[in-house]
Amino acid sequence: MAHYRASESKREQFRRYLEKAGVLDSLTSVLIALYEENEKPNNALDFLKQHLGVVSPEPADVETLRLELADLNQKYELLLEENKELKNRLSQYEPAKEDGTTE
Repeated sequence: MAHYRASESKREQFRRYLEKAGVLDSLTSVLIALYEENEKPNNALDFLKQHLGVVSPEPADVETLRLELADLNQKYELLLEENKELKNRLSQYEPAKEDGTTE
């Protein structure tokens, strides 16, 4: 019986925590909005995420961003190589310092 009371106490503490943080009010209002929808969405979880402000990008957007990232990484590597080559070419025309090194 003591174990039951301890877990009930933890549940009550957790419920108060959720209430104090505004989680219960937010969930209640979103669930009411879902209930009041004339045409229920195909994916209730997406509805909840959208109304709670947890919007995930569309798969097409993610793929577009992945392709753009790959393209930009390739351009970055090419620019690094070009920069290295230009520095080498420039060093041929710079006068050597007195200690024998170049900048």
